[in-house]
Amino acid sequence: MIFTDDTEDALRSAVWLVNSAEDPDTLADLDDYRAFLEEFPYTGRLDRDAEELASLRASRPGLRAMLLAPRDEMVAHVNDTLAASTLTPRLVRHGAMDWHLHAVADERPLVERMLIETAMALIDVIRADEGSRISICDDDSCEALALDLSRNRSKRYCSTACANRNAVAAYRARRAEA
Repeated sequence: MIFTDDTEDALRSAVWLVNSAEDPDTLADLDDYRAFLEEFPYTGRLDRDAEELASLRASRPGLRAMLLAPRDEMVAHVNDTLAASTLTPRLVRHGAMDWHLHAVADERPLVERMLIETAMALIDVIRADEGSRISICDDDSCEALALDLSRNRSKRYCSTACANRNAVAAYRARRAEA
């Protein structure tokens, strides 16, 4: 494990949210939103309505910019995000998660809590100088983010589909040369 569980969970959730904006949009309606919450079971206030869905969708470009920013710019994004919220940090334990930090009150809107959790996770990324673990997918036809949490820094693609497509293309190129 490169980071703590809560940091990795926040990064996975943020990358999923950003990647949901890629074609085809996978956060287009309330059914997609329910699927997101099944994969990333946030605690605290969840309105589960069209307004909350719209705020999540609207957060994607800024979240993408924050995740892909060079280290010093990432610091500015993180500081701006933290300054925009009233922080009430406390240690909590729930579900299968051991003690971890919640930086804002559970009754704050989900998008605010997600942005703060992402900012807190990026603090760990910045401090460890591990920003290269968040990149754009190596597939030339894909603009999604790839999150590499592997020990050997081997993840280059956003999904198995992109990895497989490129492996098949490389295989066919090798066969054509032979």
